[in-house]
Amino acid sequence: MAQSDTVTRILDTAEVLFAERGFAETSLRNITSKARVNLAAVNYHFGSKKALIQAVFSRYLDPFSLRFHAALDELEKYHAGGVTPLETLLETMATTVLAVPAERNSLKVFMRLLGLAYSQAQGHLRRHIQQEYGDVFARFTELVRKATPDLPDAERFWRLHFMLGTVIFTLSGLDALRDIAEKDYHEQVTVRDLIRRLRPVVVAAMNAPLPSAVEEGKYANAHAS
Repeated sequence: MAQSDTVTRILDTAEVLFAERGFAETSLRNITSKARVNLAAVNYHFGSKKALIQAVFSRYLDPFSLRFHAALDELEKYHAGGVTPLETLLETMATTVLAVPAERNSLKVFMRLLGLAYSQAQGHLRRHIQQEYGDVFARFTELVRKATPDLPDAERFWRLHFMLGTVIFTLSGLDALRDIAEKDYHEQVTVRDLIRRLRPVVVAAMNAPLPSAVEEGKYANAHAS
């Protein structure tokens, strides 16, 4: 077996098992057994489980970063230094996210891996993502900041993470949602249909009025009593 075939088989197997079981629950022996390679091959090509996890993410995030930088270049050129509308930014990110899994595995696997990056990411993975891809995410966040000037930085941070959590949860459960839509509502739902329905929800969430101090005080008092 050629080296490139071995690496591809290891990565293909690892990303599916990580998405299904999580990082801690997936051992290198699980991966080597399903990929039909020996442990020495994993150690030779990746060196460690940590490096393998990083390589799995890089397979998705490398093309995503390149595509997203190019898309943001086009937006900045089109708006000539002005403010890019929030809906356009979110649509561009969604389009880029959808384009990448077509080159790799499934959208469901990609979304589950992103969910793991939020819920199970160890320090080494956070550092890897920040070092390798922090610039494109910082660039997107700055454009969102310009598009939502009335939001305090802390509020924008929370809303972005609520938005990303919603998108990840929805797209990682795509098969179940399609089954429900077909069984209960007789709808055949494509990924594009789902994005079209999801977009106004997340835009509205990002643009929602800030909670007033009076409302926050009532909420705090209700939970304290």
